[in-house]
Amino acid sequence: MTQRSVALVTLGCTRNEVDSEELAGRLAAEGWLLVEDAAQADVAVVNTCGFVEQAKKDSVDALLEAGDLKESGRTRAVVAVGCLAERYGTQLAEQLPEADAVLGFDSYTEMSTHLQAVLDGHSPASHVPRDRRTLLPVAPAARHTTSASVSLPGHQQAPLAEVAPASGPPVVRARLDGRPWAPLKLASGCDRRCAFCAIPMFRGSFVSRRPHEVLAEARWLAERGVREVFLVSENTTSYGKDLGDLRLLEQLLPELAAVPGIERVRVSYLQPAEIRPDLLDAIASTQGVVPYFDISFQHASGPLLRRMRRFGDRTSFLTLLEQVRARVPQAGIRSNVIVGFPGETETDLAELRSFLGEARLDVVGVFGYSDEDGTEAEGYTGKHAPEVVAERVAELTSLVEELTSQRAEERVGEQVSVLVEEVDEDGAVLGRAEQQGPDVDGTTRLVGEGAGLLRVGEVVAATVVATEGVDLVAAAPVAPLAQEVRR
Repeated sequence: MTQRSVALVTLGCTRNEVDSEELAGRLAAEGWLLVEDAAQADVAVVNTCGFVEQAKKDSVDALLEAGDLKESGRTRAVVAVGCLAERYGTQLAEQLPEADAVLGFDSYTEMSTHLQAVLDGHSPASHVPRDRRTLLPVAPAARHTTSASVSLPGHQQAPLAEVAPASGPPVVRARLDGRPWAPLKLASGCDRRCAFCAIPMFRGSFVSRRPHEVLAEARWLAERGVREVFLVSENTTSYGKDLGDLRLLEQLLPELAAVPGIERVRVSYLQPAEIRPDLLDAIASTQGVVPYFDISFQHASGPLLRRMRRFGDRTSFLTLLEQVRARVPQAGIRSNVIVGFPGETETDLAELRSFLGEARLDVVGVFGYSDEDGTEAEGYTGKHAPEVVAERVAELTSLVEELTSQRAEERVGEQVSVLVEEVDEDGAVLGRAEQQGPDVDGTTRLVGEGAGLLRVGEVVAATVVATEGVDLVAAAPVAPLAQEVRR
């Protein structure tokens, strides 16, 4: 009997990447052959993103492309999963007949059965969307008594007994790439009610993973060549609140950094209103935790932030940045901002420009506001025409490119620690300094006599000698061991 094969196509954020690798682990445990190319798979599973309008379009395009493979490749079926499928379910299925099934998060633990049913011509009913915030108690401390009955992708939930190791918590995950870093999920969901964001509706209330589960998965990743773990969630600063201890992250970080094989631990997505001095201290002072602060500002105008159902303003944000740099002067700091939000005035924009000019951020993502179904802001007045939003995005993007390039130039002469991620056929060596997050924060190109001796997964000390926009160029010295090899 020919082995069934499946390809997972992942769109969106690193949290989705974790979900895909867990799905891959479940399917491999059920006897499915994992292949990279969807055209060579019996089933293409598209893990969609439903965050903003462009992400939705990209997900639909990926489903359409996968659907075309049924005419030209081996592919017999296309299945939509992920946030877009969870959020729209039956509506997506009606509008996209190219998808043979549209499955929500509750289907993940039984994905093998569902995929086989699709191949057998008995597709399961399309997912019916619901507000996942209603599935768990409002009180965070009460959630862990009921969360086992709610699907939490990336949390390694049962049924896993048949694949559990002899001791310790099970890890069901399959690496879908050979990168020396990997995202590691700390939590799912969000309790915040930002006026522009729909994520809590389809990801649900905030639920932390227990520390021993996170540590077990970190050890599993290290055994497979991962040198940097990237801690991801919808709101990392809330980690532990539903477990009764908001200091759990500060306690967990040293344990993660001590896992054999893990060279670097990186923390993502910090809410400025929830950042505590003790957490800043832990990130800044724990050996092995990189000095990287991913802080979700979203804007800098106090009145507009209130309208967004957020907290803070230019002054408080600059004070927070001062506190970060007082601990680590060379810290890497990234953020995202939204422009064109309903009611945004020229005064608001001027406040944002002023903040960006003073903040010296390493990376800034600029997003234009668009209505999201079911959010509070969808019903706001004072909306800007799409062309106005586009103009503001273009203006702020240009400003950010100039400012972040200047910030990179300030790093010339700095000593950096670089994780080697790629050595191409021509010998060019690319990696990331401690201040650079995966995928979107720029890269460091290593040059010099020592660079040619490096291998993917090594961490090397280097000196920044030049910049290329936000990217760094750093000289790698020849280490004593490398010199002996050369002789």
